[in-house]
Amino acid sequence: MKDLIENIQSTFESFQTDANTQLNDGNKSAGTRARKSSLELEKLLKEFRKVSIAESKK
Repeated sequence: MKDLIENIQSTFESFQTDANTQLNDGNKSAGTRARKSSLELEKLLKEFRKVSIAESKK
């Protein structure tokens, strides 16, 4: 679970960097990377939910 949380944090940092680059500089490719990161975050957060529920049932 610790690795999953670290992965979520690093993916969010990538998302935040790319989203800010798109917002501040108008960089279209950064926007594409931010959208890709957001999809990856969605998958990771769903996985976190599954793991968290399984851990709470132990």
